[in-house]
Amino acid sequence: MCGLKWTAVDLDQGRLEVVRTLVMVGRKPVLVEDTKSASSRRAIDLDPVTVAALKAHRARQLQARLAFGEAWTDTGLVFTREDGVFLRPEWVSKRFQTLAADAGLPRIRLHDLRHSYASAALEAGAEIEVLSKRLGHSKISITQDIYLHVRETADREVADTVAAAIFGGTSGG
Repeated sequence: MCGLKWTAVDLDQGRLEVVRTLVMVGRKPVLVEDTKSASSRRAIDLDPVTVAALKAHRARQLQARLAFGEAWTDTGLVFTREDGVFLRPEWVSKRFQTLAADAGLPRIRLHDLRHSYASAALEAGAEIEVLSKRLGHSKISITQDIYLHVRETADREVADTVAAAIFGGTSGG
């Protein structure tokens, strides 16, 4: 997300494109106009809550831009420091740790949110093929290997659902 530009976000349509990344070269952040792999380059839909949060963030960022005037650095990035400059990924990770601790949450890495999202999506019934594309996995088997444990916990629900379909609403025979 440190490399996400506003030009890749369509708040009216509720979509964003993952088309670049921010990498550190030495101590300097560098925006790379490419992704780790071809499957990493993708467009994903955004839910209404995320769209609203991004709209509010955009408004705050525009206010900061006005306040900084000519001192504002126009990177075009969605997530920046108050003056428009790149955020360093390690700073974002440390800040996340601080916010999570302040909220009384267990210690997890920022990247673990990706796993939490994927697990919640599978538990909510998301199709593995769709989730795999959203995550940017090159093969569905990668998603299955990583999140198989979540699918196994849904086994009872699948058994009951299929039985209800076959036996007309009850699985008691």
